[in-house]
Amino acid sequence: MKKFDSTKIIKAYGADIINSKYMDLQRKYIQHGNVSVFEHCLNVAHLSLCIAHIVPFKVDERSLVRGALLHDYFLYDWHIYDPSHKLHGFTHPKAALENASRDFILSQIERDIIVKHMFPLTINPPRYRETIIVSLADKICAILEFFSLRFNLGIK
Repeated sequence: MKKFDSTKIIKAYGADIINSKYMDLQRKYIQHGNVSVFEHCLNVAHLSLCIAHIVPFKVDERSLVRGALLHDYFLYDWHIYDPSHKLHGFTHPKAALENASRDFILSQIERDIIVKHMFPLTINPPRYRETIIVSLADKICAILEFFSLRFNLGIK
């Protein structure tokens, strides 16, 4: 298996996202356990790349990374009660897509990743391999983060 540096790939394809003004909010909001939304999205991007490097088919790494970084770009603290984000698990993919579409130019694959990463909780199934990979990585990361396990990628 070919060795790769996920941090380098994430920075190459996602620097504009990582350095965007709204990512400061993502760094402040908690996602799972004591992991921020920002760190969670980095974890998902990392694990998605790990999966992509072992599957026997080609994936669009750029869309994979960018979709993973933006999959939870809902920009609110879902732990604080607010009627606008009631049923967060079902509704946040649409909010994330609206925000990401406002702030970035998205490919079709990136759009699919963002809006369908919660499948099967959300109804529409993934259309692309990249979406399936990010959806799987998201669920694995959520479990790891619940138990306070981290990848420690060194991206701030």
